[in-house]
Amino acid sequence: MDVASPPTLQLRGITKRFPGVVANDGVDLTLHPGEVLALLGENGAGKSTLISILYGLYQPDEGTVELAGKAVRIGSPAHARALGIGLVPQHPLLVARHSVAENLALGGSGALFPARGVASRIRELSAKYGLEVDPAVRVADLSPGEKQRVEIVRALLGGARVLILDEPTSVLTPQEAQGLFRVMRELRADGRSLIFISHKLDEVLDVADRVTVLRRGKVVGGVPTAGATREGLAELMVGRSVDFTRKRQSGSAPGGALLSVRDLTASGSRGLPALRGVSFDLARGEVLGVAGIAGNGQSELVEVLAGLHPATGTVTLDGQALAGGARTRFRAGVAHIPEDRIHSGTVPSMTVAENVALRAYDQPPLARGLARDLGQVDDLARREVEAYGVATPGIHTPSRLLSGGNIQKLILARELAGAPKLILAVHPTYGLDIGATDQVHRVLLERTGSGAGVLLVSEDLDELLSLSDRIGVMVGGSLLGPFPAREVTRESLGLLMGGAHPHSVPGAEQGVVA
Repeated sequence: MDVASPPTLQLRGITKRFPGVVANDGVDLTLHPGEVLALLGENGAGKSTLISILYGLYQPDEGTVELAGKAVRIGSPAHARALGIGLVPQHPLLVARHSVAENLALGGSGALFPARGVASRIRELSAKYGLEVDPAVRVADLSPGEKQRVEIVRALLGGARVLILDEPTSVLTPQEAQGLFRVMRELRADGRSLIFISHKLDEVLDVADRVTVLRRGKVVGGVPTAGATREGLAELMVGRSVDFTRKRQSGSAPGGALLSVRDLTASGSRGLPALRGVSFDLARGEVLGVAGIAGNGQSELVEVLAGLHPATGTVTLDGQALAGGARTRFRAGVAHIPEDRIHSGTVPSMTVAENVALRAYDQPPLARGLARDLGQVDDLARREVEAYGVATPGIHTPSRLLSGGNIQKLILARELAGAPKLILAVHPTYGLDIGATDQVHRVLLERTGSGAGVLLVSEDLDELLSLSDRIGVMVGGSLLGPFPAREVTRESLGLLMGGAHPHSVPGAEQGVVA
């Protein structure tokens, strides 16, 4: 880090207001050449707004942005890129009907970035960093995790002097994350400056030089990472101590079989097998974790169980065959927290209250015959918004105006209402801050105490190790394991996710499903 040279980026008094909300309140931030600065904060703290200002998506109401000592007004993302600012966004900004190569060629000159020319560079970067991005695949056919990796490749292709990485490791194995960190260190050594946003505090301590913390739109502190601890950073973020010990107690004793899956086989969106004879049991009160790199069948597994994807094989819940569509399965006791929270989990144009009521809008007390009781709908929404801490200007606010973390809380409030027998939770804490993550974890574990089973799909291995009784790994549509959670580590799970044979991985020799 070169603190003797003028700052690469300087924010002075950045303020941005929305109706009823001050998203950024006089934010000052300094980024030096050759520095990795971690930007931390809870959901709704103002991180996304600040990034949007730096990338030209919003204009500040007050304050100035300086690059290399010169005040600039960043009018658009194209202008940001021209100024040398690159972004790996939390929610990928890609054109669905175009291929990966066509997306990454967009915005470049015809001589430098034609789709054919960029394809070879994509393959080179993909092979070098283990990102597994196919330049010929249409974006519409990619999972959210694969789309995120495309954005990482885009940023690496751009060669920006200031690179903003918004939760870039959320879809990577530990080995892939370390590969990305090596790239970040190389960029830093080359004099580039990076803003790194992550809720994984161990990663922040590993790769960042300094930390700036936002709370309710304001900067509440900043510390060098040397000598800092994740407990201290967490307390700075949320204003209270946070327990990082394993949350699943050793005394947790699952009951009898709740869900039985036998020889489940299904095709994916590209016509290739997505599930290859998957079999497992889930006990009452058990949390069964499922790890895997995006695109290995875990999304299809959940969609089949939720009634959203056709498959062959047998599935029984509480001794009864599980069949029918999503509505039938929900009423049979299946709750589904989907992977795509914005489009599959909510209707963006509907209000918060309407989204809360989606599962039971035609049932008492929300309906009387064919008529909806709007007062009951509003009362339900107010209760759930308060119970889950959904930050919203009001219950009649369209859900599309909420942050990603608050949309996730909204989905949890709706899906966990009542007493579901089976909870299909896909990345339930993706993008959530530490406080909200702790809340979600405790809610899921409370439900197991009443006999519910949880199938937890996550690419956060620390989350799986903290919550699960057993963990399986999806590789090429097949399920390895499940293994007792106490007998595996982040490293052994990462090796399995990368294709290592279970018998070659310490702690993972038992429980393999052929």
